[in-house]
Amino acid sequence: MNPEILFEDDDLYVIYKPAGMAVETKNSLEMDVVSFLRNLRSERNESTYVGIINRLDQPVEGIMLCAKTKKAAETLSRELVDHKIQKSYYAVVERDNVPEEDRLEDFLIKDTRESRARIVDENNPRAKKAILSYKVCDRLDNMKLLDIELLTGRFHQIRCQLAGRNMPIVGDRKYGGQSTGRPLDLCAYRIEFIHPSTKEPCEYEVTPKGEDFLEFSMLREE
Repeated sequence: MNPEILFEDDDLYVIYKPAGMAVETKNSLEMDVVSFLRNLRSERNESTYVGIINRLDQPVEGIMLCAKTKKAAETLSRELVDHKIQKSYYAVVERDNVPEEDRLEDFLIKDTRESRARIVDENNPRAKKAILSYKVCDRLDNMKLLDIELLTGRFHQIRCQLAGRNMPIVGDRKYGGQSTGRPLDLCAYRIEFIHPSTKEPCEYEVTPKGEDFLEFSMLREE
């Protein structure tokens, strides 16, 4: 279970992270994204610097952007703060009467004790605004495939905001989703950004590999 490198040059990596793999872990016996890339660079006698631009939770699959230099990391991190990096996700939810499309705005805090996000009143001094928009793009029985545009990047944002509307992601037991014995049905499937050196627009997209995603006709390879 290793990442797949979709693109690399002197400035950055664009990779696909499989579900179940951590971005970073203290467990020396478990391979993570940072260790994988550092080992790869070490084998090539390159600098082992790796700057993570967009993180994904361990059970989430999808595209990550990683810088190979501090200068590239600074430029891309600034793009992220300025909302110039666009990230799209697929999520599977199981609920009747899901609105066809919606824009969700909440205030979230990170509960470090339970390692989860919570929706709170905007007057909470720790609250950070969280915004996403989605549309239903496919259906299968009572399951819906959501195409989500993430407009802010808060801890567990998508998982928490969907669960707050009584539509937790399938497999996401932490937020009330049904247990499937598989990773939760959330995939970062597309990223768009401006290249830190060439200033050219870049776009990368993947098809989710999770079993539940491939039940939907629009994601199934013919």
